[in-house]
Amino acid sequence: MSQAQGYAAQSADQPLAPFSFERREPGAHDVQIDILFCGVCHSDLHTARNEWNNTLYPSVPGHEIVGTVTAVGAHVKNFKVGDSVGVGCMVDSCQHCAPCDAGEESYCENGFTGTYNGNLYGGSENTQGGYSDHIVVNEKFVLKVSHTENLAAVAPLLCAGITTYSPLAHWKVGPGKKVGIVGLGGLGHMGVKIAHAMGAHVVLFTTSANKKDDALRLGADEVVVSKNEDEMAAHANSFDFILNTVAAPHNLDAFLTLLKWDGTMTLVGVPAEPHPAPSVFNLVMKRRQLAGSLIGGIRETQEMLDFCAKHGIVSDIEQIAIQNINDAYERMLKSDVKYRFVIDMQSLKQGQTAA
Repeated sequence: MSQAQGYAAQSADQPLAPFSFERREPGAHDVQIDILFCGVCHSDLHTARNEWNNTLYPSVPGHEIVGTVTAVGAHVKNFKVGDSVGVGCMVDSCQHCAPCDAGEESYCENGFTGTYNGNLYGGSENTQGGYSDHIVVNEKFVLKVSHTENLAAVAPLLCAGITTYSPLAHWKVGPGKKVGIVGLGGLGHMGVKIAHAMGAHVVLFTTSANKKDDALRLGADEVVVSKNEDEMAAHANSFDFILNTVAAPHNLDAFLTLLKWDGTMTLVGVPAEPHPAPSVFNLVMKRRQLAGSLIGGIRETQEMLDFCAKHGIVSDIEQIAIQNINDAYERMLKSDVKYRFVIDMQSLKQGQTAA
């Protein structure tokens, strides 16, 4: 075993604080990674505060990990010491169900093992995530990072990037397609960048008119203020695909009516309370589809990383020290970040008090 240092939640009502724990020694198929950067996802906050009523304490969050390989097991073939690598939202799956066989481990019928807050297969040990100095992961769940610069901004691709890339790729977004992105936050800003790089005509929907310039900078061709009925009506029956990233309950019908015949709206934002039920009429009359998407399998996550490296895509981030994580959570709740916090894990070793 090796001693790890990190930050953990000990209970739902306590702030994250320094925490020491043990990692396993690398097995034959394991990769040990020195964590350089870890993105901050809203799921981290949900888990730390037990808002999904499933948290195993103590909990070390973090599933947007970029680091350097420091050791490999005897049978590891695809990684070597010194490689830049990433770890996303999962570190294991059953490996024998239909989705796993198809390379879609995120839909594992037996439930994939989360990078944090997940029971390891074969035991009751709680997985601990990337708010820590190192991690040991089976090589099947380690990703190659080919970006050569700004590795901190690569970290959010391991969750926000794949969460948006997967549905855009699955529904074959590309040249000649009109695509809507609902919301300009951590997920939405990645959706705009990726859909633009895929060659689609991208329309950003926002409730905030002051986000127009930023949306255009990120790659949107048009910006629609969704509270403006005239602006919305001008796009009726015209979208091939809409990616809805908003994680708060809202009227889905307002966007379903913008889809053309056979168009699809996919939800990736997960609100704490259900959306108001959409009208069946708006679905059946145009054979529209309302769908959902999670993250993506390891194969597709690697595909996303390579696509983003080719097109020079990273996340827009604000880098912080680990000591500022609790303040970052409060700011995240107020949407006071453009567009993703990333922790510099060197701050854990250096005892910094500011980013």
